[in-house]
Amino acid sequence: MQDQNFMRLMSFLPKSALSTAVGWLTRLSAPPALHQRAMRRFARAYQINLDEAEHPIEDYKKFSDFFSRKLKTGLRTLEGGSNVVVSPVDGALSRAAYVDNGQCIQAKGVSFPLEKLLMDAKQAQCFEGGAYATIYLAPRDYHRIHAPLGGTIEGFAYIPGEFWPVNAASVRLKDALFCINERLITYLNTPLGRCAVVKVGATCVSRIRASYTDRVTHTGGKQAHHTFETPLKIEKGDELGAFEMGSTVVMVFEPSSFRWDETLQPDQPVQWGNRLGQGAVK
Repeated sequence: MQDQNFMRLMSFLPKSALSTAVGWLTRLSAPPALHQRAMRRFARAYQINLDEAEHPIEDYKKFSDFFSRKLKTGLRTLEGGSNVVVSPVDGALSRAAYVDNGQCIQAKGVSFPLEKLLMDAKQAQCFEGGAYATIYLAPRDYHRIHAPLGGTIEGFAYIPGEFWPVNAASVRLKDALFCINERLITYLNTPLGRCAVVKVGATCVSRIRASYTDRVTHTGGKQAHHTFETPLKIEKGDELGAFEMGSTVVMVFEPSSFRWDETLQPDQPVQWGNRLGQGAVK
């Protein structure tokens, strides 16, 4: 009942306007000391490991810079070779399964259509029967997104949407949640075949930034699909983008010999670079 009341409350809140306001506050031109006070309170509240941050808090002038902070060089290790898929983010592995009849599992008894997630029937058909994984990023996590495999970036898609929270209650109770919220999708061509890395927005996720182009979400604009005339080369572990406030990443692979490791568990903590599965190079 408590979760249902929460969802009813969220249905009445102006979630897009709230997210815009939060983003504005995190980038507000204000004395750095004011932003740094908020950073310290945020770090204490969410038990953030400040030793992992590239810089001390005193070096971040705005809260948004701290939230999308980089890690110290060499802090993460990329596991496996060119045929081993690694986590693109720090977070909790909510689901690792396989697309079945166009559907992906969101939670027990709740699924979402891949075509609606990608907003592209042709792309969805390419991934039918392939592996997918959902990883949730909590506020305490590092919020940059990396390539799970090397290869090339073929293009990207921006899907405007809503800003529902992606907490446990929403995932259980909101049908096709990841297909409703704003999304930025990166399409990769890898040694194991094609892959879509879907960055999903949420309440108070002010923006999602791409690292390989100037696309920034939640800044206006219509749905857009872009294919690079010359694909962009990318190495395994290279940065794809960043969340300005936290959310969820969904990875989808085209059908191949790739399989998730059997040792993976629901809600298992992962860090970017951790091995998730392996396949034969095409």
